[in-house]
Amino acid sequence: MGRRTSRRTSLFKQGVEVFFENRLAFIGFVTLLIIVALCFIGPSIWRTDQVHTQLPNAYLPISGTHPLGTDAVGYDQLGRLMLGGQTSIIVGLAAGILATTIGTIWGATAGFVGGWVDAAMMRIVDSLMAIPALFLFMLIATIVTPTVPLLVIIIGAFAWLNPARLIRGESLALRSREYIVAMRGMGGRSLRAVRTHIVRNAIGTVIVNATFQVADAILYVAYLSFLGLGVPPPAANWGGMLSDGLAEVYSGHWWLLYPPGVLIIILVVAFNFVGDGLRDAFEVRLRSR
Repeated sequence: MGRRTSRRTSLFKQGVEVFFENRLAFIGFVTLLIIVALCFIGPSIWRTDQVHTQLPNAYLPISGTHPLGTDAVGYDQLGRLMLGGQTSIIVGLAAGILATTIGTIWGATAGFVGGWVDAAMMRIVDSLMAIPALFLFMLIATIVTPTVPLLVIIIGAFAWLNPARLIRGESLALRSREYIVAMRGMGGRSLRAVRTHIVRNAIGTVIVNATFQVADAILYVAYLSFLGLGVPPPAANWGGMLSDGLAEVYSGHWWLLYPPGVLIIILVVAFNFVGDGLRDAFEVRLRSR
């Protein structure tokens, strides 16, 4: 027992070392920490009123009082970015985790059971993938009033298709392993096999895919908000701010456009860098095993 624990600790340390040896992954990790701190700790340091409009302060340029200027109704742009970042990150993380969870369960079950069950489940996936995801999001968002929980459900309920196909491929490879064949021969239950053997051994693929799903979910939030289908005011998110800034950039109010656009790009790229680093770390651990 002690040797097994020691081996797991060694593999974990090796994976961490490989992750941080990847410079882009390290930069992405640090960038994520900075952005999360800015959005969730920053408002307690830089206090602004993001509820009541202040029209006399509209379109103020960058100054010591307003480091990123103000918008059309007098909201401090820096405070607005922090508030909008909270919405974007919360929705992105929650929707990405939801999509990964649904896709993992669906794909693992389809790949392990096989036969007509696998064929039927994957035909459903193929059919849904034939419909543009953004079109589905826009359709649902126009029918109901978007809220943070609803955006999580909408994005997560349709973003699970790619994880399902990925985990299904892992499941097909794992179900032929000796220990799973032996478990089946001893009358083991399929549900236990999926939970204990398939999902657990594909956990590296699941975690890496989750980082990319979060990045995609953040982009989907930005898409919907840019098209005016995001969370209604006074709530904010970077996609909505980007849309408002685009309408004002020709008036010379450039500070309304570039900060949210740059932050969206940086956040998505950082998640992708972290995903690449996690993939390297898990590959090294699997080779060691």
